[in-house]
Order: sequence, then structure tokens, then C-alpha cells
Amino acid sequence: MVSHSELRELLCSADAVCFDVDSTVIREEGIDELAKFCGVEAAVSEMTRRAMGGALPFRDALTERLALIQPSREQVQRLLAEHPPHLTPGIRELVSRLQERNVQVFLISGGFRSIVEHVAAKLNIPTTNVFANRLKFYFNGEYAGFDEMQPTAESGGKGKVIRFLKDKFHFKKIIMIGDGATDLEACPPADAFIGFGGNVIRQQVKTNAKWYITDFVELLRELEE
Repeated sequence: MVSHSELRELLCSADAVCFDVDSTVIREEGIDELAKFCGVEAAVSEMTRRAMGGALPFRDALTERLALIQPSREQVQRLLAEHPPHLTPGIRELVSRLQERNVQVFLISGGFRSIVEHVAAKLNIPTTNVFANRLKFYFNGEYAGFDEMQPTAESGGKGKVIRFLKDKFHFKKIIMIGDGATDLEACPPADAFIGFGGNVIRQQVKTNAKWYITDFVELLRELEE
């Protein structure tokens, strides 16, 4: 059982920090925003809630939601142009602070790479540090499914990415930060998990996280001390 003070020490000595994106780094759930943009918001939001609460296998939820949305390449591009995601207050400063300390920052998302890369650019995170799902389109731009080979397309996928990062870069201490069930279950192999409830509070995560915050300022403060 890791104590709170040990968790704080882990944060301050981590060589990599992985963030979830939807409802953590950004205020929205990307797939719900896409559904709203495509006119099928209500049905998709309910599926997202069940998936994030751990009630639906992630790949099943993703497949069903995308089958409802059927987003075209043009719709995804228009969504980013007309309704770009909003960064959660404090995340820009937190990522900058971590990078100043030579900590590698990764974005690991069950959302879509086109949206997550847009977020990464705002935070000066290289696209090589982005792990997310890839939408597929036909030549005419219509929706053609998603890349089911991506680890983030299935339950347990974030843990697989963290294991890959440990094997590839030999990181000793990796912290996972996120709001959902898929983030919580990534520890282990992550060495510590910090639950984030600044945009939405998911009871399962709040109950099971050893360290639960609702404001990134709390982590910034730890890194300054």
C-alpha cells in the first residue's frame, strides 16, 4: 500500500508522466463533442458514461458509438476548426513545469488521434508522445471504421502503452493521471495513479484512487516545494 507521502515523492522523482486527454487535459469528452457536431449527442453521451464508469467493454463502446456517429473526415476537421477543445485550467503550466524538469510527458487517450494531436500541439508535446485511436476514412472522406490494432482501442490498452514505454525507454517511474476507469486500471504497470476530478467526478475512480485531485494547481505546488 503506497502512502500519500510516497505518492508525492513518486511524482517529484518520476521520469515520465502520462495524461489521459478527454475530461482531464481538456474539459470535454472528444467523442461526445463529435457526436453533438454530427447530431447524435444523446445516445452517444449515455454510452460514454457507461464506458467510463467501467460498465461496458471499451472496444464495444467505441465501436457502437462510432457506428452511430459515422464521422466524415470533413466533419472532424470542421469540429477542430469551429469548436476546438478547451484546455483544463492549470494543465499548460503543469506540462511546462514537468518538461522543465526533463520529465517526458505523454498523452494516452481512448479518443481520436486527430483531436489529441491538436491538443498536443498546444502543450508543446511531440506527436511521437501521443497514443490514441486512429479513425479511418474512405477516399471520398466518409467514415470507414477505426484502427482496431491500436492498443488504446481496447480495455487495458493504456496499461499496454505504459508497459511499452517502460520497455522502450527504460523508465523507472511512470505516473498515470486521469479521470476514468481506463486510467485507474493502468496502474500497474504505472508506478502511481493520480485521479483527476476537475471536469467530471467518476465515483469509482474517486473511491479507489490513493491520491485524488480536482485542480492541477495541487500538483504544481508539489513540484515547486
